[in-house]
Amino acid sequence: MAHEQWHLSKSVPISFIVAIIAQTGALVWFVASMNNGIETNSRDIVRHDQRIENLEVTAQNQAIATARIAENIEAIRETLDRMERRGQ
Repeated sequence: MAHEQWHLSKSVPISFIVAIIAQTGALVWFVASMNNGIETNSRDIVRHDQRIENLEVTAQNQAIATARIAENIEAIRETLDRMERRGQ
């Protein structure tokens, strides 16, 4: 088997070769921009996770504060009821 050198047939138009090179360049550009978008989304997800954790802590603290306020209001109502019964 003789080693033949690879060669391009003259029947292949230069515009076809340029189109293949352009498509390859476009594919590389597309993949790079998609990778950049994925990295940006990953950073945003981490940032949003931290914000969500902070909001959950804040909501829990507000729920505790609301429960305490409700207890205080109930205690005030009971005190007012007792005061009203003593006055009659």
